[in-house]
Amino acid sequence: MSDAPRKQATGTPGEPQAEPGTALRVAVVLLVAASGAVETISFTALDRVFAGVMTSNLALLGMAVGRAQGTGVTAAVLALAGFGLGAAGAARVTRGHEGTVTHWPRPLLLCLVGEALLLAAGAVVWAVLGGAPGRTARDVLQFGAALAMGIQSGAMVAAGRAAAPTTYLTGTLATYIVKGVGAGRPNRWVPVRLAALIAGAAACMAVLRTAPGWAGVLPPVLVVCALLAAGAPVIRTRRGRSR
Repeated sequence: MSDAPRKQATGTPGEPQAEPGTALRVAVVLLVAASGAVETISFTALDRVFAGVMTSNLALLGMAVGRAQGTGVTAAVLALAGFGLGAAGAARVTRGHEGTVTHWPRPLLLCLVGEALLLAAGAVVWAVLGGAPGRTARDVLQFGAALAMGIQSGAMVAAGRAAAPTTYLTGTLATYIVKGVGAGRPNRWVPVRLAALIAGAAACMAVLRTAPGWAGVLPPVLVVCALLAAGAPVIRTRRGRSR
């Protein structure tokens, strides 16, 4: 195998590595906003567990066990199982296809298509039930939301340096403070991602308060917009080759 692609992706020792293009940066920001919207529905309108933050769910599971609260245990287990299954599925689909700083591979984009379809199906169910699902429907929606976030997280891991975490940003914030602000090299895209998480959650919360049945629409729309942004470099490359 030639070393040329590897050098393009990682750079040579001692030289600054190439950074992802603006289109991929924007795609990541949109995915972060989508995860913020999903977490809002998951935590406030389902059973007060997170769809994509499994560290918190492990703590919530422990608290539910300590209180002997069956509903909390079920919700946390469903979220953990859904996220794990989604991440494993994304890993299988993207195996052997690592992203570069210029574009995300087709299997990764297919994972995001699957996520968008899953979220869209959840939005339909949510709307049909008027934003007030019963016990069984909440369990199904909780599992589906976590499954979608697992797919998204797995896809971003497969993208490598061409992406960033989109469902959990604690490590991102710590790294930004220590290696960015603390070292005098802040990355301007980190605050944008953090703001996107807040914006996605705030927008979804506003819809939940004013038109609950439509709250599920925002996450799949944001994922589709991320797909369009991520696909732009591929489209430009194909047009250039055809010319």
